[in-house]
Amino acid sequence: MNVSLTGWVLSAAVLCVLVAIDFFIGRRPHDVSVKEAGVWSAVWIALALAFGVGLWAVAGGGPAGEFFAGYITEKSLSVDNLFVFVLIMAKFAVPSQYQQRVLMVGVIMALVLRAAFIAAGAAIISTFSWVFYLFGAFLIWTAWKLVQDARKGGHDEEYEENKLLKTIERRLGVADRYHGTKLWIEENGKRVMTPMLVVMLAIGSTDVLFALDSIPAIYGLTQDPYIVFTANAFALMGLRQLYFLIGGLLKRLVHLSYGLSIILGFIGVKLVLHALHESGVHVPEIGIPFSLGFIVLVLAVTTVTSLRASKKQARERSEEQGTGV
Repeated sequence: MNVSLTGWVLSAAVLCVLVAIDFFIGRRPHDVSVKEAGVWSAVWIALALAFGVGLWAVAGGGPAGEFFAGYITEKSLSVDNLFVFVLIMAKFAVPSQYQQRVLMVGVIMALVLRAAFIAAGAAIISTFSWVFYLFGAFLIWTAWKLVQDARKGGHDEEYEENKLLKTIERRLGVADRYHGTKLWIEENGKRVMTPMLVVMLAIGSTDVLFALDSIPAIYGLTQDPYIVFTANAFALMGLRQLYFLIGGLLKRLVHLSYGLSIILGFIGVKLVLHALHESGVHVPEIGIPFSLGFIVLVLAVTTVTSLRASKKQARERSEEQGTGV
């Protein structure tokens, strides 16, 4: 899809306005209710659907199908990322009224990082077609790793700070408590970070790791940088509200990692087939309609089986407690 510079600028401007609105909504520290999170989650999803329909009207079913496939994939990967966000919030004991500010800054950092990754990916793909082999192999390996992690019991129960974050904390110093939404304070004549800034850096550093999975995944569905960027942007925009809406539901999605591994493995195979086709090898390619249907089906089945499994586990625990085991 050929998008003019004007189209890019207008799209970026609209997205910036949406980010500003989201930031304005969450500027005042407060506990986010399920109702508030539900309403705004519905708004962001409706905006994504409206954009996809508009894309269909302007550019046709092909680009629109690529957008919806990319959006759903990125959204599902974002739900998996929320597990890590929950662990980070618990690790640093972030007060509930400040959590949405942390998430808002994390979303903005993710948008900036992914924009850079998307630009780099587009430049590499346009120059080296063999990079699809690398993307495909990476996604298949990631899928296998997700399965292995799921078999070991899923996500770790505690977030471990990376070496870079520990080094920054050691060099700059960290205050012993939160000071509202302040990022820096004066303590004993020295300027030090607050725990709020440390949490934001932790979220930002994990955003880089998340992009390593999501960008190759969406490039397996479309090579159009405009669709890649807009699908990522809309998927990230409702992430803050989604955190508060399904925070209690996350632990019940016990099969999510398996579903994501199937999707990533599928896209990895799709990328390898595309790379072979580009190299002149006559192999079948997987179309967007099939890809979109497959992704939706896997997520639907995963959600249903997860809820059934978690309900069964809860019933078994209740019976054990009732019998005094």
